[in-house]
Amino acid sequence: MGFYRSLAAGGAAASFLFGACGAALADSPSSVDDSGLQQIIVTATRTAVPLDDSLASVTVISRKEIESRQILSLQDLFQGEAGIEMSNNGGLGKASSVFIRGANADQVLVMVDGVRMGSATLGTTLFQYLPVDQIDRVEIARGPFSSLYGSEAMGGVIQIFTKPPQKDGVTIRADASAGSHSTSKIGGSVDVSSGPLYYGLSASNLASNGYANCTGAPYVSPASPGGGCYVYDLSPEGFHDVSASAHIGYRFSAGADAEATFMRSQGGTRYAGGYTNHQSFVEQVASLAGHWSPVAALRVTAQAGQSRDDEIDTLDFVEPPGNLFDTIRNSASLQADWTLEPHQVLTAGADYLKDKIASDTVFPVTARSVTGVFAEYQGMFGPAELTLSGRHDRNSQFGGESTGSLAAGYHLTKTLRIIASLGTGFHAPSFNDLYFPGFGNPTLRPETSHSYEVGLAQDTAAAGWSLHAYETRLHDLISFDNPQFTPENTDVARIRGVELQGHLNSRQWSANLTGTWLDPRNRTPGSPNYGKLLPRRPRVTGRLELARQWPWTLRSALRINASGRSYDDAGNTSPLGGYTTLDALIQYSPAKQWTLQAKVGNLTDRRYQTALYYPQDGRNYLFTVRYAP
Repeated sequence: MGFYRSLAAGGAAASFLFGACGAALADSPSSVDDSGLQQIIVTATRTAVPLDDSLASVTVISRKEIESRQILSLQDLFQGEAGIEMSNNGGLGKASSVFIRGANADQVLVMVDGVRMGSATLGTTLFQYLPVDQIDRVEIARGPFSSLYGSEAMGGVIQIFTKPPQKDGVTIRADASAGSHSTSKIGGSVDVSSGPLYYGLSASNLASNGYANCTGAPYVSPASPGGGCYVYDLSPEGFHDVSASAHIGYRFSAGADAEATFMRSQGGTRYAGGYTNHQSFVEQVASLAGHWSPVAALRVTAQAGQSRDDEIDTLDFVEPPGNLFDTIRNSASLQADWTLEPHQVLTAGADYLKDKIASDTVFPVTARSVTGVFAEYQGMFGPAELTLSGRHDRNSQFGGESTGSLAAGYHLTKTLRIIASLGTGFHAPSFNDLYFPGFGNPTLRPETSHSYEVGLAQDTAAAGWSLHAYETRLHDLISFDNPQFTPENTDVARIRGVELQGHLNSRQWSANLTGTWLDPRNRTPGSPNYGKLLPRRPRVTGRLELARQWPWTLRSALRINASGRSYDDAGNTSPLGGYTTLDALIQYSPAKQWTLQAKVGNLTDRRYQTALYYPQDGRNYLFTVRYAP
């Protein structure tokens, strides 16, 4: 009941604020960027499109907003975003999963500067190790995007951009933070733009002693199998991360340029465990891209990239056998965008990906390659819009797979638009699913999906709103229901959901609201879990942030994060209680180049878990100083 009381209180506060300001909700967080210009997104179509013209449900989080939220991790940044559910094993640097629209964590594609990230063995991306300090903006595209990106994009795409906008001259930034659990962070960046040449470098160091983050139940017998980390360990679980990013680019002419980007994050995290209790990691991505327009109507983009995901688990820094897992992903793409006539764009391209793994666990296959070809048409016909895309992928492990999508929009008024779409998706099994010794099944097929969506969106100069409803049916999901506990394509799921996003700006006040209702159900015929909710997906989540700009360049804000109950297991026997947390934030600029920030997180000291046996942090503090001359 605490969740619903808090949701009602938040709704009442929002109603009062919105009524006092005489406005309505708007598409979250805003359709303009930090400089007041129209926001441009690229993830939803692989082309530059104004946010207001996107037919997909998307969110853009700018660097300014990342800083104003006063967060240290991506799991904190994504908390409460529409259509996203988070699972975290207890704080900074601990295992984290992101579910988009109820899809599994391995059904979400993550890219950095256009290059695919992730572990080919686990099949997921280690969000907990991606450094927030190196991020300029994040684009979140919800729904099936396999028709543009292939496997892993069945639930959605999260793309991280590290390169800041180009500004003439030299731009310097520095910041330092200190907080609870002896947490400290220091970082800085310098960016230079001089004629056709631009380049920049950024670096940061984050460290925290952490807190005891597991209330594990040791194994006793088959009737009492324990859970979590399986040990009683009250030691603080520390985390440290050193990260850096760099970029360099050159504009040869108005129609030709080239740029290179690089990001690396390296460190370690301690966790409770009897077999292993520390993981060292490296997350790295590098990209080289070029753009060329031989004629005004044609733009050609070529890119080559590599990402690394290196992990080694140790027990008190001694490695037991079979705990080294390294992934290298080499990729390349070629894409041509042809403007047939104004507001008519045809895109065609090809992608190549090769995954290689290195491990002291013996895999019978250690590499695979994927080639994909795709095409997309985008057209506007007066008040109507249309996007049509299709793709065929060929994977050296599972063969070919074709996907497609269709989206249409219509402007009912100048500011009000209705949207409808349908699409198919697929996800290829990971190396662990296929080949892990004594566990894998090399005959697995890709998981597939069919999705349908309708939406309404309205945007005005200061306010507006968006509402999307969808249904996804997933087939051949990989499960482990047999006595041998080996993976099989047996499960079926049906997911229904509704997403609300909004923002309001009126004089000194601003408000941002997100809300998600989700019904993710197991629909596997004959399964004992038929009709049960998929694990770790709360049915209701939401976030409300109210902020006021005061004189003397002072800004204050209250942020409410709320989540309904969920279950940690497929049988719905291990409940995770609903919760509501309250954050209080303040920001003050005593001079143009200086900004002081302070946050009290989880102000009411609410105790809750997003993964069974792994408590989230209680009341916590963070103080930050920023310098930007």
